[in-house]
Amino acid sequence: MKSKLIATLTAAVAAFSLSSCASGPNAQAGTGIGAIGGALAGGIIGHQSGHTAEGAIIGGLVGGAAGNAIGANQDQKNYYNRPYYGGSYYR
Repeated sequence: MKSKLIATLTAAVAAFSLSSCASGPNAQAGTGIGAIGGALAGGIIGHQSGHTAEGAIIGGLVGGAAGNAIGANQDQKNYYNRPYYGGSYYR
């Protein structure tokens, strides 16, 4: 039980620290969602081999990085799909 708590807290800290480095709203959301999903999947996979905490930590970091990359790509697409490449009608 203690290792599950440690794994959950570590994944939460990783998600919040990675989201602060993200550039746009989709990158931030992708980082958080990816880190939480990766930590859950890593915890489940790690539990099967007896290493729940390590699996959750690795899954959270990999999921957060992947979510950040996907969200940043979407932010970049949204930027270039705006009128006048990043401009806004509301300036």
